[in-house]
Amino acid sequence: MKSAQQFGTNKQLIRLLNYGQAMVRKYFGTDGIRGTVNKGNMTGEMALRLGMATGRVFRRGSYRHRVVIGKDTRLSGYMIEPALVAGFTSMGMDVFLFGPIPTPAVAFLTRSMRADLGVMISASHNKFEDNGIKLFGPDGYKLSDELEAEIEGFMDDGVGEHVASADGLGRAKRIDDAQARYIEFAKRTFPRQGNLGGVKIVVDCAHGAAYKVAPTALWELGADIISIGVDPDGMNINKGCGSTDTALLRETVLQEKADIGISLDGDADRVIICDENGKIVDGDQIMGLIATDWKHHERLTAPGLVATVMSNLGLERYLQSQDLDLIRTNVGDRYVVERMRALGFNLGGEQSGHMIMSDYSTTGDGLIAALQVLAVMQQTGQPMSKIGNMFEPLPQLLENVRFNSGAPLDHDRVQAAIRDAEAKLGNHGRLLVRPSGTEPVIRVMGEGDDEALVRQLVGEIVTTIEEVAA
Repeated sequence: MKSAQQFGTNKQLIRLLNYGQAMVRKYFGTDGIRGTVNKGNMTGEMALRLGMATGRVFRRGSYRHRVVIGKDTRLSGYMIEPALVAGFTSMGMDVFLFGPIPTPAVAFLTRSMRADLGVMISASHNKFEDNGIKLFGPDGYKLSDELEAEIEGFMDDGVGEHVASADGLGRAKRIDDAQARYIEFAKRTFPRQGNLGGVKIVVDCAHGAAYKVAPTALWELGADIISIGVDPDGMNINKGCGSTDTALLRETVLQEKADIGISLDGDADRVIICDENGKIVDGDQIMGLIATDWKHHERLTAPGLVATVMSNLGLERYLQSQDLDLIRTNVGDRYVVERMRALGFNLGGEQSGHMIMSDYSTTGDGLIAALQVLAVMQQTGQPMSKIGNMFEPLPQLLENVRFNSGAPLDHDRVQAAIRDAEAKLGNHGRLLVRPSGTEPVIRVMGEGDDEALVRQLVGEIVTTIEEVAA
């Protein structure tokens, strides 16, 4: 493992890169294409054009091209999936359908099946009325901005003569054992000689993509499982459950006297943990835990981890005390992965629970991250409440302001309010105001040693944005 001093030559470059803005695009956001179903871009017609345009970009030879498609449990998946299939097969690409399966499983199976492209139909943690489409290249990584821009160009301009001939159309086939393949893959990331016998786990699958695979994998490793959020009806995904609504998880852990609670989101690429006392352990604490354990076992390929501008300053201070670096990127696990690959890190993630461990996966994987936490519990013999409190987080407040149109952040009043708040906060905290890449909201985050001041400043900015956006 490189020392912090050896790695220091890259730090100036890192600071210059961290806060760059992604290019403006018509369809793609920070995590694929996402929106409210049958409004704006999230329509069957768009999915058809996306399939055709992506097929145009990824059809690169005379061999039979393969596309694999997974989805979560949203009702709209029944609309979007066949539209994508029609688009890809019209371009001469064979399609393999997995049904409900986690996003990281699609990334894994794209590589395993030697596919040219992987597709996940999901809006992650969003409400059921939304849906989205994420694309993975043959290496299992999400597509670059440049590739997405190329696809967008063909979506608007059409593919013309590049469609397949009548005898060259693609075929579609369902893969019945996709879930079982991913379960075996996930289990192999747990210590070979370890098992979870005697560990009582509450697992919340958010009525989403992991509603079968997560409880099964944990049960096969020997755990006593209490499952919640495992009865999807097409409209209850993330409703009162999952990683963004942990009240039911905490209640169930306490009621069942469980050792740990594991909460996934709709497509299972993120995880939030609950300790035996009902206290939530967020992504920052999980990253601190895994980084400490991996450092102890000399598993870190670089001295630290990559996270986003949203991670708590407390994590950064803790890692510094362990002689580890925190490298920050723009929000979005795709940008975390890009920086990890560029700088040689094998651990990264987001406060929201995306955990990227490149030894195992090319994207965020909530189940595998949970297994890493469980491995530390087993090896140390310590309860989750002991190992899940790696540092004292600084008071942090995040508010979302919804808007219907325009660009409120560009307004002079909003910019003045931000400058005024930054001046008052000074060097005793951080302030971040940004538009979401997945929802029509502006996120206002503040953190600092003075909680009252942070609340005041965030409140002033939120009020100004609401007045401007009214």
